[in-house]
Amino acid sequence: MSDVEEEYEEQAEEEEEDPEDAGAEETLEEEEERPRPKPMVPQLAPPKIPEGERVDFDDIHRKRMEKDLLELQTLIDVHFEQRKKEEEELIGLKERIERRRAERAEQQRVRTEKERHRQTRIAEERQRQRAQEMWNWIYQLESEKFDLLDQMKRQKYEIVVLLNRISHAQKFLLHPLRTPALHWL
Repeated sequence: MSDVEEEYEEQAEEEEEDPEDAGAEETLEEEEERPRPKPMVPQLAPPKIPEGERVDFDDIHRKRMEKDLLELQTLIDVHFEQRKKEEEELIGLKERIERRRAERAEQQRVRTEKERHRQTRIAEERQRQRAQEMWNWIYQLESEKFDLLDQMKRQKYEIVVLLNRISHAQKFLLHPLRTPALHWL
């Protein structure tokens, strides 16, 4: 083999080793940042070097460019798939947020309605209590009125009895007194 072919083989071997090492370092850095699926890059066979003295560098360059293009397209596809998954997750999260917001609004509405009913019951209970107090007060006043009317009737009766006694007693007195005020009852 010629010196050019040996140098080319050494370069090809170094390039084959370097992309794997560089790829391994990049994946380690990416794994540290964020776990990502490894791109599925089909393994291409290294370019075959013809057995002659002539080496077609254009063909080697073209194959290298095709390999790079294929890797780039694979990375782009993986990136867009990941982006699509992230967008779906984001949409799902937004839906969950909206659903929770709606649930919270419904719970708040129910709480407000329950609070309104509770306040209404409290107000009704206060009114019942106030009505009971007023009824008790009216009952007490009516009983006092009845007692006072009864007392007034008894006192009237006693006054009439006493006036009758006085008028009867005055008939037997030597000096009969005229009392026009006695007939007022």
